[in-house]
Amino acid sequence: MDLDQLDLNPRIIAAVKKAKLKSAKEVLHYSGPDLQRLTRLSSLDVQQLLRTASSCLRGCGVFTALHLYRQNQSCPARSQRLSLGCPVLDGLLRGGLPSDGLTELAGPSSAGKTQLALQLCLTVQFPRRHGGLESGAVYICTEDVFPDPRLQQLIAQQRRLRTDVPGDVVDRMKFGDHIFIEHVADVDALLECVRKKVPVLLSRGMARLVVIDSVAAPFRCEFDGAASVPRARRLQALGGALRWLSCTFRSPVLCVNQVGARPAPRTTDSLSRWFRGDAGWGEAVGSLQQLTPVCTFQVTEATEEQGAAPGPQSPWDERVSPALGMTWSHQLLMRLMASRHRLEDGGRAAPGRPDRTLRVIFAPHLPPSSCSYTVNAEGVRGTPGTESC
Repeated sequence: MDLDQLDLNPRIIAAVKKAKLKSAKEVLHYSGPDLQRLTRLSSLDVQQLLRTASSCLRGCGVFTALHLYRQNQSCPARSQRLSLGCPVLDGLLRGGLPSDGLTELAGPSSAGKTQLALQLCLTVQFPRRHGGLESGAVYICTEDVFPDPRLQQLIAQQRRLRTDVPGDVVDRMKFGDHIFIEHVADVDALLECVRKKVPVLLSRGMARLVVIDSVAAPFRCEFDGAASVPRARRLQALGGALRWLSCTFRSPVLCVNQVGARPAPRTTDSLSRWFRGDAGWGEAVGSLQQLTPVCTFQVTEATEEQGAAPGPQSPWDERVSPALGMTWSHQLLMRLMASRHRLEDGGRAAPGRPDRTLRVIFAPHLPPSSCSYTVNAEGVRGTPGTESC
C-alpha cells in the first residue's frame, strides 16, 4: 500500500518518505526504535505510524464461520467441486474434488489410480452444470509414459459413462485437445514444471486441473534414507508450489502416490517381552539383528508378505501406508486410498463385480468412509449400496 493512502499527518508521511521508505509494508519491517532513528520522529509518532500501517495491511479483521458460509453461498464458483464422473463416487466425496487444496490418491499397483486420474481429465472439460470446470487439464508423468491408448478408449466411451450428459454435448467436445502432457524425470524438473510451465496454462484459463502421476517416483529415485533433510525441504517446496497454484487459480490438484510396506510387528515382540522381563537378553539381541527399518520409499507393488496365504482384504490394508511420510502428509487437504481385493481362489473378479475400494483417510469436510468401485472399458464406476462410514 502506498504511503499517501495512510490516514496520517502529512508531517509523518514526509518524514517516512525522507527516510526512503516506499510502502506501508516496508515500514513494518522495522522496529519502533529503528524507525525513530531513520525518520527522527518522536516515539508517539512512530507508534501511530505502526498502528496505522498494520491496520491497513491487516484488512477487515477476523471472519466468522457464518460469514465464510454466506460468501460461498453468494459465489458458488468459490465452493464448486470437480465431479469424478460417477454419482456414487461424487456422493462419497460430497460433490467431488475440492478446488482449493491438494488431494492425494494413494494405493498399490492395479488399484485403478491412473484410471481415475484420466477420467478426471475428461470430467474437468464438461460444463459446470454437469460437474466440470469448462477447462482442460495438465497431466505430469514422472514414472511411465502417458497412457494415450487408454485415454482414447475412455474418450470413445464417454457417452456410455456419462449418461447424465446429453449426447450432443459429449459429441461436440474435443477432449484430446485440452489435455496438456509433460514428462519429468527428476525433482528439479518437476519443480520447474510446477513453478514455471503450469502457471502459464492456469493463468490463461487453458487448464483447471493439475495431475501428478506419481509424486513419489522422482523422490524415490533421487534420495535415499541418509538424505532425509534435503528430501523434506524439496517436499515442502513442492507442496507449497502446488498449494499456491490451487489457491490462486481455484484449481483442484490431484497427486497420485504409491504405497510402502510397514515394518512387521513380530520383530519387536522379543524386545517388548525383554523389557517386561519375560524374555532373555539373547532372544532380544536376535530380534535386534532381524529388525530391518523400512523406509517410506520402499515402494511395494504386491503388499502381501512372503509366504502369506491369500485371504480377504479390508478396504484399507493396514500393512501399507502412502509413501513420502509425514512431511508430505502435512501438505495435503485430503487423502484417498484405493485398494484392490485379494480373492481367496486366486482368480479374477467376475465382470462388473466390485473388486476395488476407495476410502477417505482424512479430509476436513468428510468423515472416514468408503465405497466399492469397478474399472471397466468406459471408466471408473462406483457400486451403489456399498457406501459405509
